[in-house]
Amino acid sequence: MSDENISDNISLLEERNVNELSEMNFFIPSYQRGYRWTKHQIKDLLNDIDSFVPIPVENTDRKTWYCLQPIVVKECSTETKKKNDLKGTWYEVIDGQQRLTSIFLIIHYANEMWVGKQKYPEFELCYETRSDSTDFLNNLEVDEKTNSVIIDNSDIDLAHISRAYNFINDWVNVYKQKNNKKLDDNYFQSKLKSNTKVIWYELRDNSDSIDIFTRLNIGKIPLTNAELIKALFLGNLKSDNTNQTASYKQLQIASEWDSIENSLQDNAFWHFIYDKDNKTMPKELYETRIEFIFDLMKGKKGGEEKYFTFYKFLLEDFKTNKTIYGKPDIEAIWNDIKKYFLTFIEWYQTRELYHKVGFLIATGSNIIEIKEKSNSLTKSAFKNYLNETISNEVNFDIESLDYQNNKDKVKIRKILLLFNIITLLDNKKSKSLFPFDNYKKGNWDIEHVRSQSEVELNGKERIDWAKLVLEYYSGQKVTETNVKEQIKLISELDDEDEKQIGLALIKFIKSENTDEDFNTLYDKVSKAFKEDNPPNSDEISNLCLLDSGTNRAYKNAFFPLKRMIIINRQMTGTFIPICTKNVFMKAYSKRFKKVMYWDKSDASDYLQAINETLKIYLP
Repeated sequence: MSDENISDNISLLEERNVNELSEMNFFIPSYQRGYRWTKHQIKDLLNDIDSFVPIPVENTDRKTWYCLQPIVVKECSTETKKKNDLKGTWYEVIDGQQRLTSIFLIIHYANEMWVGKQKYPEFELCYETRSDSTDFLNNLEVDEKTNSVIIDNSDIDLAHISRAYNFINDWVNVYKQKNNKKLDDNYFQSKLKSNTKVIWYELRDNSDSIDIFTRLNIGKIPLTNAELIKALFLGNLKSDNTNQTASYKQLQIASEWDSIENSLQDNAFWHFIYDKDNKTMPKELYETRIEFIFDLMKGKKGGEEKYFTFYKFLLEDFKTNKTIYGKPDIEAIWNDIKKYFLTFIEWYQTRELYHKVGFLIATGSNIIEIKEKSNSLTKSAFKNYLNETISNEVNFDIESLDYQNNKDKVKIRKILLLFNIITLLDNKKSKSLFPFDNYKKGNWDIEHVRSQSEVELNGKERIDWAKLVLEYYSGQKVTETNVKEQIKLISELDDEDEKQIGLALIKFIKSENTDEDFNTLYDKVSKAFKEDNPPNSDEISNLCLLDSGTNRAYKNAFFPLKRMIIINRQMTGTFIPICTKNVFMKAYSKRFKKVMYWDKSDASDYLQAINETLKIYLP
């Protein structure tokens, strides 16, 4: 089954509360490791159970429940039961034995302490190769004075089990002190046995247990919300395996599922709709990207428990809202998912929607709200809504923005991003799209067109600076081995001032230098590269968007050096935003006499271009 998902082997998927597990029998096979839960894990489990408050599910008689991780099981074969002398029905635990053992210990503690030793049913746990663990669990001896057990260090598994039992006792003691009351029977019944559930994931009898265990534990196919939701679809269809229509629907959903996932794995599409920095979106890695669609449908914001989306689907769709004669309407549920996804496809394939929705998502707008408007408005009304929303995002005076103000930096970035996007969009003859994948993966930020101040460089930074300037004069990248070639290239320069600066740079790179040497050289280069009439360095007219790699390459270099670096990076395939490229090509400037300088008039022309391009959005 190397190419299968766990969903392909599903026999039964449902939620079961702890009370339902109490009379069951669980077999822990030899391939499972021993019990290893720590104090932190025990404490977290008990805190979560204690703090959970059931909430009524809208339009149903159901309430939410605290969801533990899935328990993956398979009914033991006759051969396994005979070999291990097991009577009745037993379930082989493929994943979840650590949780089961912890729950067993909590129930056992309750039997000893919380309810006056009135016994509640404790499910059976049998370890194939650790019979000592089975005996130890069933015969835990509790010290009535301390309510704890003696740590058994004769065996590492028994030591962990006895420590876990004592961690439970420690937690109860803290609870008593903190709340000034004892835990009682009613508390135990409601909090743990009724409101706490596991996701019961039962596999077909012919499933390969070891293969599934291995794949789960190396993280190849973790039980994500997406995997569990897929099992809800396929499991419900498989329950009617005599029906050819059900079998066809199963194949159809599996095929369409893969098609949606493949589309989302296209980074150009994915980074158009998803933004890890958008605070309205869940912060997930999304190895299986269709899970993002499910999270949006169920309103996941981040911070919820791991299987929030799965049990929202289970409670709201598969058990309540979309049922026919008590059974879930699989086709209706699946069609809702497809419609949700197809809205994003429509945005992606419509050039205007792609750019405008993409801008709003990239600047923090809520994609769920945008989608709701998309579905409720006509196409023309939706476009008007997008324009109005964009206008609200940039409803400020751009000429008063100051780079040194952190709040203004956010606004400046929005303006520069929108300027690049609308510049592309306004070119009706072009099919070019703004690459949101490059933008979101490249750590883009604001950079000065002309250096904002005299740079303070030390140590190796000074040598790097000198090499960069020398490269500008010689036209060749400076390396440790091409000094002679650099001298030859500089010596061939026609301009005597440039030749003297070039030779001074070579000398500086080869020799040890004082602060005075550097300052003298820096002043020479500064006079050669600078001119009068500099722009206000921190206004938007002197700012552009650049990726972090290009930023690092030129730091606070002079305009001609920045221009050289940007041209070189573009020639080697680095994406440079169209407006940033236009700035350094001086495409917005009305005077072309001084291509290698950037002054107030250039900045003024650049600002005019921004205002003209964004005039329908700016106040």
